[in-house]
Amino acid sequence: MLAITTPYLWYTSRATGMVAMILFTLVVTLGTFVANRIGGTIVGRFEINELHRSLSIVAIVFLGLHILTTVVDSYVSTGLISAFIPMTSSYKRVPVALGAVAFDLILAVWVSSLLKLRIKNQTWRFIHWFSWLGVTTSLVHGFLTGSDARHGFGLILVGLCTLAVVSAALWRFLGRPARAAGRTALSPLAAAPAPRLNPKLTPSGPRRPGVPTSSGPFPRNPRPPQSKARR
Repeated sequence: MLAITTPYLWYTSRATGMVAMILFTLVVTLGTFVANRIGGTIVGRFEINELHRSLSIVAIVFLGLHILTTVVDSYVSTGLISAFIPMTSSYKRVPVALGAVAFDLILAVWVSSLLKLRIKNQTWRFIHWFSWLGVTTSLVHGFLTGSDARHGFGLILVGLCTLAVVSAALWRFLGRPARAAGRTALSPLAAAPAPRLNPKLTPSGPRRPGVPTSSGPFPRNPRPPQSKARR
């Protein structure tokens, strides 16, 4: 693994970590809007759902940049394995381990969302609960590891993100309407699975050879044409 050290890598790692923390806070907050089926005429549920999905992708990109710059920077001894496996870093072992746990949980949620149409809804819902634990762990990781998160503007930012996540969690559990129970939002842009049809059957019954069906290019007229009366 390429290892270099420069102040720019350290600044980039700090900046991308802060941006990823803000983005994931927005993601879980918008996810609460989706779960509680919030939407109106100006901003509908479809727009909120698409914003939630789009921000999650952007947040994953910034998280990847944060991990990459941290691993490449040789100023701290944090290897690539430490980004995935907790308690393997010699630098701030516990805080870095919390970051690895947060990354693993968020990665599992993201992959399950990509496979939402191919897995059971109960499985997707169970994995999606990990997003709360992942974001909470990332906030603790940022507070313990970040050099800017324990004073000044960084501390205020971490506090605001923590307050937003806690408020969203309370609203998610206490304010969810009963009509939304057991339902999950699915983007209209996602391709729906094609229904499996039996080629031997048609909507009108078994297909007989030589007789066109209502779904063919020459549908049958349900009413025979009436003969014109002779004058």
